[in-house]
This record gives sequence, C-alpha cells and structure tokens, in this order.
Amino acid sequence: MNESYPAIYRDKLGEENTTIHNDGKLLSMMVRSVAFAGQDFDSFEAISSSDDTFLESFTLCSGDLCDCEIECDMPQIIVTKEDTVPANLHIHLRLGAPLPNGGVENEELQLRLDVNEKSYLSCGKHGWFEDELLELKAALPNESYMKCCFSCAFSDYHPVGSGAFGTLACFRDNKHEYLKVKSKAALFHIWNTMTEWVQETYLCPEFEKRGLTTGYRG
Repeated sequence: MNESYPAIYRDKLGEENTTIHNDGKLLSMMVRSVAFAGQDFDSFEAISSSDDTFLESFTLCSGDLCDCEIECDMPQIIVTKEDTVPANLHIHLRLGAPLPNGGVENEELQLRLDVNEKSYLSCGKHGWFEDELLELKAALPNESYMKCCFSCAFSDYHPVGSGAFGTLACFRDNKHEYLKVKSKAALFHIWNTMTEWVQETYLCPEFEKRGLTTGYRG
C-alpha cells in the first residue's frame, strides 16, 4: 500500500497545506520544513528537519504534535444494494495543549463520509476511529457498508483496549478459528494467531463482509 492524501495542518501560526503519505503502517507528512511520522494521526513525531529552529515553531507533547488540527481526505469504497461506488472519508482531528502528566487537554476526532452526493457525519466525541466509524455505519442506508478492514469478517480489537487508529488485528491466516470467537476469553485464546495489525481504512483482497455477530466485537 502506498497512498497520499491532501491534508491541512493548522496551529497558532496559521494554516499549511500538506500531504499525508500512508504505506499501510506509517503516516508521514512535511510541515514547515519538518518531516513528521507516526502510526496514528495523534502520534506524529518529528523525524527530520533542515533546521532545528523550524521545530521550535511546533507544540509537542512527549515528542508528538499537539495543540493543532489535522484534516485530510481519504478515498474509500462503499457497497450499496445496487452497486459499488467511490466515497471520500474526511478526517478532522483536533489535539489540545500539553498537560504536565504527559497527555493533552483534549482530543476530538470527527469523520465525514461523502458518498453519492450525500454526507454522513460522526459526532466527534469519542476520540478514536472505532466508535466514529460505527456511527457512520449506522447512518448509511440499509445494506450499504464501507468496504475496508473495519467492516471485514476477520478483524477485531484487543479486548483490553486499542489506539485511536491502526490497531485493528487481522486474523486472515486463521479465519476458521476466528469465526468461532464469541467472547473475550475465546479471542484471548487465539490472539497470538493474528496475522498483523491493520488500519481500519485498509482493504486487502481477502475482504469478506462482517456479520452482526462476528467475532468478539460483533
């Protein structure tokens, strides 16, 4: 996977147009001559700069960007009752100022799905992709769904928690046993057979639509 998304970075110094590159595991972008990279939208860490003074213009929390907003547009595929159509997932993340305990004041993530000239908006109150995507899923017309790892029959989250993005476990190499999972204990039992971590928005050739009672997360 090697994709690029038009993006906007915004902080106290103003707004910058940039591009977020995604190799399926790592997100990266260049802002004001500083290269940032991270596995999540809320963990962009400076990896290089032509001048250290450029980095001083950013607010960091434990090395990660904060006190800023990041927006980007990510292409997606929607399967409807009649057809398979392209869609756009607009991501808007707002990160608060750093706190003494190493966290940030707040983290707001809102998603908007644009498909067939209609827009579906999540509430932006959860802070991670899982619940924001569930809201978009519920808002789509009956029998319509996003064709991506989040909607796949072989993906699940760790029972004790996950990150905001990119910590979805794929069990495509152990489909038979995963489809038997109906409880936290059963998922723990096969957890070490996971193939890899995937991004919610990724799509591989082995995708199969998730059922209402599939796996631990249902």
